[in-house]
Amino acid sequence: MPLAKFVLRPGVDREGTSYDNEGGWFDSNLVRFNRGRPQKIGGWRKDNTATFVGTCRALHGWVDLEGTKYLGLGTTNKYYLEQGGNTYTDITPIRKTSTNSITFSATNGSSTITATDSSHGAVIGDFVTISGAVSLGGNVTAAVLNQEYQIVTVPTVNTYTFTAKDTSDATVTANASDSGNGGSGVDGSYQINCGLDVYVSSTGWGAGTWGASTWGSTSALSSTNQLRLWSHDHFGEDLVMNVRAGGVYYWDESSGITSRAVALSAISGANLVPTKGLQVLVSEKDRHVIVLGADPVSGSSRSGSVDPMLIAFSDQENAAEWESLTTNTAGSLRLSEGSMIIGGLKARQEILIWTDTSLYSMQFIGPPYTFGINLINENTGLMAPKAAITAPTGVFWMGYDNFYSYTGSIKKVPCSVLGYVFNNFNSSQAYKVHAFSNTQFDEVGWFYCSAGSIEIDKYVVYNYSEQVWSYGELERHAWLDAGVEPYPRASLDAYLYEQETGYDADGSPMTNVYIESSDFDIGDGEQFAFINRMIPDIRFLSNSAGGQVNFVLKTRNFPGDSLTTNSTNAITSTTQQTYIRARARQAVVRLESDDDNTSGNTATGWRLGATRLDVRPDGRR
Repeated sequence: MPLAKFVLRPGVDREGTSYDNEGGWFDSNLVRFNRGRPQKIGGWRKDNTATFVGTCRALHGWVDLEGTKYLGLGTTNKYYLEQGGNTYTDITPIRKTSTNSITFSATNGSSTITATDSSHGAVIGDFVTISGAVSLGGNVTAAVLNQEYQIVTVPTVNTYTFTAKDTSDATVTANASDSGNGGSGVDGSYQINCGLDVYVSSTGWGAGTWGASTWGSTSALSSTNQLRLWSHDHFGEDLVMNVRAGGVYYWDESSGITSRAVALSAISGANLVPTKGLQVLVSEKDRHVIVLGADPVSGSSRSGSVDPMLIAFSDQENAAEWESLTTNTAGSLRLSEGSMIIGGLKARQEILIWTDTSLYSMQFIGPPYTFGINLINENTGLMAPKAAITAPTGVFWMGYDNFYSYTGSIKKVPCSVLGYVFNNFNSSQAYKVHAFSNTQFDEVGWFYCSAGSIEIDKYVVYNYSEQVWSYGELERHAWLDAGVEPYPRASLDAYLYEQETGYDADGSPMTNVYIESSDFDIGDGEQFAFINRMIPDIRFLSNSAGGQVNFVLKTRNFPGDSLTTNSTNAITSTTQQTYIRARARQAVVRLESDDDNTSGNTATGWRLGATRLDVRPDGRR
């Protein structure tokens, strides 16, 4: 039998068996499809060396009128701004300021400081900045006390503890002379309560931070004992943001980067501004600030409790005015299908809003109604508040058991890895799902938690131009596509990363990069196949002189058998052909990256072409 081109259908297909999918790809990791050919994904590097506190699950970029680039980062503990530099500025709102009311106590040989402040309202993990304190008399000096601290425990509603440190963050241990109370003029600025890094699906025992309240007690869900999810959008040069099920805040660009965000209800001219909500966004062409799940008006004020189906919107071009009058365009709407708004997304000339059961379209229609709302479809709920994404060809989202697109009408997106994703999905952490767009490669995708993980560890990608799917393992908590910046940016641990830059993992080799075919045979397995040669066709995208990949051949005789690795051959840019000796009814080929700093193979990108195999019939048995 002559040499035959080994060109498979693009896309990974796991809906059938490996043998059933002959002529296609069956498994992949960190590989995409570009013009129908498998290609290693781009690498990543730290955006800068600065770190932030908490897990960042929300990113938003915009540019002011002078061309200054801003990036907002919402974490479990704080909210930061990056202003075209290498630092993150903490603009977390202040919820309470105590004046001349805090006292301290310390124990000899311990670094734990107990602070007393009546009805402080803090929870574990909160931050407080102390000022005006004097020395306790020994190692715990005024300089030690007058800093920002993260609260470690909350024994009572009037006390909390923190770990003493010096100005270089080294732990300070109290001695016998630390018997004072810090003086009578101690002030404290408390930042808004932090949230959790885990999703809690209902009220009851286990809701809230570890160690909060007493053993066996229950706790109602709130913004402080739930997965912390920020929403944010720019209003001109300024920024509006919201903690899901919590407060709505405003940052004024004209006040400078060091100014903190404040409650939207506290800005100049504020009137009946929502104090709670599930999500905030700004309508595109008519510039209304919109709060989904806002607290309703009760008498002459807001109720302070989220109404999960209420949409409130401000007067046009005025983020401060929310009272519905004949002289303005402020108002509210209530949805009927479903029990809670899950999320909203700006699309072309409309805002899409998902409840737990349905999809609505909200469009600006002008006075006197301002916005019109239309039910598009039922039974198309949204998996998580951030599980929808806008792409050039429409809107894509992950539902409870399928993927959908919207281009004026809703369609299920045919998915060749549907069962693979949803059969290995941790539904208890569904709210961590984060949709992303990578327009450079015509891709949308979703980061999610697999069944055995409480944190994001998987991704699935859809190429909407070629209509093919791929998947892999990659932990990213938030993603922002290229636009304001030339590269996509993503968060992981305490850092931001530039994505699609080079082919390394932040200066280290990218590991476990591969794509594997489905089984193939000769004459439906009636004859054994003998494979003895391969002529590779691989384009090395960078570092072509030192690049290397491995061609792995696996075999088995029956679909129920386990695959056995028959041979592994190194392929470089100068490899003309490589010889193999394998005899079996079925075979699988696998292409693996072989990045190795010690061998000079790092930063290797590649794309598979029309590799040829010499496969011959070898009798029957």
